[in-house]
Amino acid sequence: MENKEPGALKRWWTALRKPSAKYSVLALVSVSFVVGILFWGGFNTAMEATNKLEFCIGCHEMRDTVYQEYKETIHYSNRTGVRAVCSDCHVPKDWTHKMLRKAKASLEVWGKLTGSIDTKEKFEAKRIVLATHEWERMKARDSIECRNCHNFDAMSAELQKATPYKKHMKAKAEGKSCIDCHKGIAHKLPKEYEEPMD
Repeated sequence: MENKEPGALKRWWTALRKPSAKYSVLALVSVSFVVGILFWGGFNTAMEATNKLEFCIGCHEMRDTVYQEYKETIHYSNRTGVRAVCSDCHVPKDWTHKMLRKAKASLEVWGKLTGSIDTKEKFEAKRIVLATHEWERMKARDSIECRNCHNFDAMSAELQKATPYKKHMKAKAEGKSCIDCHKGIAHKLPKEYEEPMD
């Protein structure tokens, strides 16, 4: 015998499609608007929390390796007191690319869960792979995260030493990206890395 009673999902869908006898459309739209704002605010707050240095070094894999290297660089301590944190270099500023990077980073949590980089030895064994992925990402975006702070057009021939200034202007003329010359600027280079010949 065939069951004539509609399933729970069908009843639920039917109820959603019916006009509300209890609430006005304006009330429903208003509540939806407020809930949307609260959701968006919460989502953005959570995203920004994952951009903080404390979040990035929350696991020992980062705290005991790349963070220690970074603390020895000009990006951490310098004469002007401006400090670039992990997200300044590793997370795009624009929303679309930021979300894509966050999605990819969530997949990188797999390394934490599986223990593939949970010791210094394991991390060093994968350093060339990890670094190459990051260099390729930066190259594909023309080192935009670097250029958020460093701009060829803002470089002063009077304030910058002659040799770096000439190299920067040559790189600009050749359409090079920051990462083409500045691998290893904030973290030590993998031992397998070979400097390309000019």
